[in-house]
Amino acid sequence: MNRTPRRPGRALAKALLCAIALAFGLARSACAGELTIDVSREGEFVSVRASVYVDADVGIAWQVLTDYDHLSGFIPDMRSSRVVKREGSSVVVEQKGEFGFLFFSKDIDVTLAVSEQPPLRIDARAIAGNLKDLKASYELKDSPSGMQLGYTGRFVPDFFLPPLIGMPLVRHSLERRLRAMVEEIERRYRLARGQPGKQSGGAK
Repeated sequence: MNRTPRRPGRALAKALLCAIALAFGLARSACAGELTIDVSREGEFVSVRASVYVDADVGIAWQVLTDYDHLSGFIPDMRSSRVVKREGSSVVVEQKGEFGFLFFSKDIDVTLAVSEQPPLRIDARAIAGNLKDLKASYELKDSPSGMQLGYTGRFVPDFFLPPLIGMPLVRHSLERRLRAMVEEIERRYRLARGQPGKQSGGAK
């Protein structure tokens, strides 16, 4: 039986296209493995929703998500993150960083009021800074496919967001941060099980 010879060039071209799409934040789930991201504009609001499966357990994921004082050590473009105040499950966190890609860049300065509902949910809202009306949530779920990390957010930027590249920029920034978060969760999970892996440092 004759078989049509495979064309490695075609596979390489597809991989390159996916890499280019990811670089500009335009890739869909087909190029992003099990990570899915939806970004939309609703009037002045930008809404985002993302989900990713993680090779870890809920306990380790919770430790990483609530390690506010060390987030800047592995989250891309985050220069600092620190707890300003804590009262039980209520935390005030101050974060500074950068949002952008290539020729567009904007400093981000935000203070968040965080409500923890261990070990499955974290809600946050902006109380100061240049992201107005920010509300965001992380949610953790166990499933047959593995631990699922979900993120939802809605905000109004207190700066100009270019209309043509604004949504791709948001997608690009969120994807980089989520992938870095997943890498750190899985790294700590391997260490907890005595299986050291690659060092996580975030995609800078």
